[in-house]
Amino acid sequence: MSPESLTRPPQLHRGDVVAVVAPSSPVPRALLASGVDVLTHWGLRVRIGEHVHERAHDDILAGSDAARAHDLHTAWTDPDVRAVFCARGGYGSGRLLDLLDWSALAAAGPKLLVGASDVTALHQAWAKRLGLVTLFGPMPASELFAGPAADGPSRQFLHDVLFAPRTVTEGVACDGERPTPGTASLVSGRLVGGTLTLLATALGTPDSVAAADSIALLEDVGEAPYRVDRMLSQLLRAGWFDGVRGIALGSFHECGDVRAVISDRLEPLGVPLVAGFPIGHGVRQLTVPLGQVVELDPGRGRLRFSQPPLLPSA
Repeated sequence: MSPESLTRPPQLHRGDVVAVVAPSSPVPRALLASGVDVLTHWGLRVRIGEHVHERAHDDILAGSDAARAHDLHTAWTDPDVRAVFCARGGYGSGRLLDLLDWSALAAAGPKLLVGASDVTALHQAWAKRLGLVTLFGPMPASELFAGPAADGPSRQFLHDVLFAPRTVTEGVACDGERPTPGTASLVSGRLVGGTLTLLATALGTPDSVAAADSIALLEDVGEAPYRVDRMLSQLLRAGWFDGVRGIALGSFHECGDVRAVISDRLEPLGVPLVAGFPIGHGVRQLTVPLGQVVELDPGRGRLRFSQPPLLPSA
């Protein structure tokens, strides 16, 4: 899929209707209520999925597959809804992909999908099947967005991406990590990837989006270094990295020290490799547009957006 084939959804405005659904794990009620308050304060009219508070599969999933797919499908095809926010990650969104009516989703026109972590499975499918840019960023029922210690800069950056996309084209700066020696040239390509575990488990499925001619974004949480090594090795052996132009590493939160593993596995690719971006599961989670062409500037440690991540108002 060429970069030009992905469509940017339009930016949001006060008064727009948005939906919150739970495609993955059970949703904490208090966090969701707090997150909805934030979205409402931003001027959005929020609709909550019918089955958001259900639980299934020994409390692993936020309701049955059919219920979660129903909420996602209903929200996306509702002509009033401009954006769909995934309440949280966890596990289970990939189980929905074969239950969705993709023709109906495509007919609904370009709108916005927001989520991270387990939602990586949806991001890949939305790119592959619907040709849409999506936002990898904080979710309304997460501690970082709605908890007592919510991160204000992460929320503000998401707000700016949604409502003032022209202001964020400078993108995201890394937290002080230096580029790999000898690979300081600026490179550009479509941003693909997300949570490493979901990228590895998608291999061999129709929805896997490989990194050819792209900038690969990788991050994860709670994975020991040997498991990170195993997943990177699997992606390498499957050819997922073939033709990659550069690699941007987000947070590997609570994963231990994965620097040696990443260096061993990815530096032989010989492409710019920049670590330390505040993207993913860390204490700061800045929003990035998957599917959009970006520039990776190793010399300055920055991931720039080549254009506003959403289609600005005229």
